[in-house]
Amino acid sequence: MNISASWPAPAKINLFLHIIGRRTDNYHDIQTLFQFIDLYDQLDFMIRDDGVITRKTRLPGVDASDDLVVLAAKSLQKHCTVKSGVDISVKKNIPMGAGLGGGSSDAATVLVALNYLWGLELPTEELAELGLRLGADVPIFIHGQAAWAEGVGEKLSFCEPDFGPIVVVTPKVSVATAQIFADSELTRDTKAIKMHDFSLDLSHNDCEPVTCRLYPEVADALFWLSGYGAAKMSGTGAAVFICAESHSTAENVFKALPKHWQGHFGERMNQSPLLSRLHIETMKEQI
Repeated sequence: MNISASWPAPAKINLFLHIIGRRTDNYHDIQTLFQFIDLYDQLDFMIRDDGVITRKTRLPGVDASDDLVVLAAKSLQKHCTVKSGVDISVKKNIPMGAGLGGGSSDAATVLVALNYLWGLELPTEELAELGLRLGADVPIFIHGQAAWAEGVGEKLSFCEPDFGPIVVVTPKVSVATAQIFADSELTRDTKAIKMHDFSLDLSHNDCEPVTCRLYPEVADALFWLSGYGAAKMSGTGAAVFICAESHSTAENVFKALPKHWQGHFGERMNQSPLLSRLHIETMKEQI
């Protein structure tokens, strides 16, 4: 059996999230700006020759048959009529239900890694199309580049937003994305903007008022973090963050974090480490 370890699945943040309309299929048209942060899940793969796909790690509250990592592997296997299988181990570091894209990122890493490990050589766009069937956020992780996103989040324009230190605070609640988007009080008519008109200071997250009303713990974390800068919520929450002015500022905020919340301070990134991992594997073959 062939073992390939330490494939990263990074978290993302939404620097803003505007909802500009509700579609006839009940999905929403949005505008957002995706960026990666240096908080990762880690996936290991053991290739099998019997076609069986399993998740070796037990994840509380997530049945293996419903896990995106298993669904992603099965989707790729079916799409390419692959005879091989795989055992997948997942080390979770990204909080679940936090609006940081952990599940989508894990699925993207599965597609990218197995495309290489199974020797399929599918182009990135084809992988992204497969990923979109699993979730609207999966394509951004497959492409691995910071991007302005529209539609349901799948129409990507790659860009280079400012990067630097960040502090992320996650209260111990798991926010149900479907619940937020179904709420009658959700703003759905924010005026669309052009990418060149974007300003971090003037933008907002339309999901924030609804999430804070339904999950008071998120409101508490946002209020606390606002004492240190312009705090924003990522996605539908529960994670909130500030883009700090310096690494020392970020570290000081992190040190002051109440112990009942999970926190991370690190870097915002415009390229996913998943691309670097794939490049390393490709370079090994050429040596």
